[in-house]
Amino acid sequence: MAGVVQRLCAASRATSRGLLASNARLYTLKPALSSWARSASSATAPVSDLTVSNLKVATENPPPSLPGLDIQDETATDWSKSYHGLSEQAFSKEIADVLLAPLDPMDIEIKPDGLIYLPEIKYRRVLNRAFGPGAWGLAPRSETNVGPRIVSREYALVCHGRLVAIARGEQEYFDPSGIPTATEACKSNALMRCSKDLGIASELWDPRFIREFKTKYCVEIFAEHLPTKKKKKMWRRKDQPKLAYPYQE
Repeated sequence: MAGVVQRLCAASRATSRGLLASNARLYTLKPALSSWARSASSATAPVSDLTVSNLKVATENPPPSLPGLDIQDETATDWSKSYHGLSEQAFSKEIADVLLAPLDPMDIEIKPDGLIYLPEIKYRRVLNRAFGPGAWGLAPRSETNVGPRIVSREYALVCHGRLVAIARGEQEYFDPSGIPTATEACKSNALMRCSKDLGIASELWDPRFIREFKTKYCVEIFAEHLPTKKKKKMWRRKDQPKLAYPYQE
C-alpha cells in the first residue's frame, strides 16, 4: 500500500511541474500575441478611416516640388530675353493689307507745336483688325526706370507668338503722384514706336506727307497766352474750333 501512495504522489508532482512549464511558456508568448492582435486590428480597420487618414497626411505634407519638372515653365517663352520668331516669315497678305493701309486724314491730329500724330487707341484698333484681339501683346523687357522727370521702359511687340519689334517707351511727369499715369503712357509710347516696324501709320514719319498734310488740313496762327500776354505761333486743324483758354487767337 505504501508503494502505491508513493507512486501517486510522484505522478501528482510531475503533473504540477508540467502545468507550471505550460504557464511559463504562455507568459513568455503573451507580448507577442498582444502585438499580433494590434496588427490584425489595424489591418481590419474601415477603408474609409484609412483613406481619410491618408488624405489628411497628403494634404498636410504635400510632396516637394522638383525643379525642372514644370512643363509649362519649360515651354513658356521668356520675352524679356527671347527673340523667338523674329523675321521668321512674312505675315499673310490679308494681315499686311490691314497694317499697310493708308491713313484716313480724319484720324490724324496735330499738336500746338506742329507735330502730327495718330492717337494711341487707333494703333490698337489696327492691330486688333490685323491679328484679332488676344493675338498680339506688349511684353516688358526691362524694369520700369523712374528718373527725376521721365519714366521709361523697354517693351516687345509680340504678334501670333512671334516677336515683331522692340522699343523703349518714355513719358514725362511733373509730380510723383503722376508716376502711375506716366507709366501707362510710357507703354502706349512704346506701342506706337513698335508699330512703325509693321508699317502702321508710316506716313507720319514721311517729311513730304507731313508738309502736304499740314498745308491741306492745318493752319498756323498767332495765339496769346492770356496770363502772361505772350504771343507765339501755334497749330491746329482747320476743321477744329479756335484755341481755348489759356490761349486766345
